[in-house]
Amino acid sequence: MVVEIDGVTLHLAHPDELTVTWVGQEEVMRQLLAAWLVVDSQDVPMNPRLLGKPGVGKTTLAYAAAKRLNREVYIMQATVDTRPEDLLVTPVIEGQSRLRYVASPLVTAMLRGGVVILDEGNRMSEKSWASLAPLLDNRRYVESIVTGIKIKAHPLFRLVATMNDDASTFDLPEYIHSRLQPQLTIDFPERHEEYSILKENVPFADEQILTYVTEFLQQAHAADERYTVRDGINIARFVMKLKSLEDGEILSSKSDERFLMRTAILETLGDEALRYVPRS
Repeated sequence: MVVEIDGVTLHLAHPDELTVTWVGQEEVMRQLLAAWLVVDSQDVPMNPRLLGKPGVGKTTLAYAAAKRLNREVYIMQATVDTRPEDLLVTPVIEGQSRLRYVASPLVTAMLRGGVVILDEGNRMSEKSWASLAPLLDNRRYVESIVTGIKIKAHPLFRLVATMNDDASTFDLPEYIHSRLQPQLTIDFPERHEEYSILKENVPFADEQILTYVTEFLQQAHAADERYTVRDGINIARFVMKLKSLEDGEILSSKSDERFLMRTAILETLGDEALRYVPRS
């Protein structure tokens, strides 16, 4: 896909196609969709940020919300090395002394009226955030220094930034912080929600395993541990893989199955996680 702006040809990115389902916590979904609403001709959509521990489902929520709007979704991973040109337009050498200008997923979403998920946005430096400042207020445009063009956002364009609540991130500058509102916090799910998430993501797991992993996660949450449902999904998957090594044979006892589940927790999360292993 290509578009031309002020005589400059931009090659667009492709949308991300994922198979995800948002389970539970409908209130935060409702708040995200509300932030994107435009309620008057003089109104503009907000740019919410989703805050939570790694693995609680921030990207899944953002993707599922965009799909409820039937929009194309573009995920852009932010890192400490992300440069302004990475966020906007990157020049690529093509043939002999020719440049090809490649639009980022963010710029592609701007032009096509899609939704961009700026993933782990608080790992990005202030210099990169500064290049997005005019996009995040009423102006809704970016300026590419590489191409010398101004790119305006389609009226249907929406942005959401996910941010990890941990120590390995930058503090946002105040002028960016005030543009990324509201802040929506995603917490650990309730027991029945966590079970449903595990079942959705590991549908081939036995009910006993899903219940066991759910109980493990709930005990860890009660102790304010960092373990999330993403860890639980990996544990459940690993248990099923360990069971498959039995060549289809039935385990000799319930204690053998519990041993496999304990092993999966140990090898996935380490010794410290064993304190939250269910007793029964």
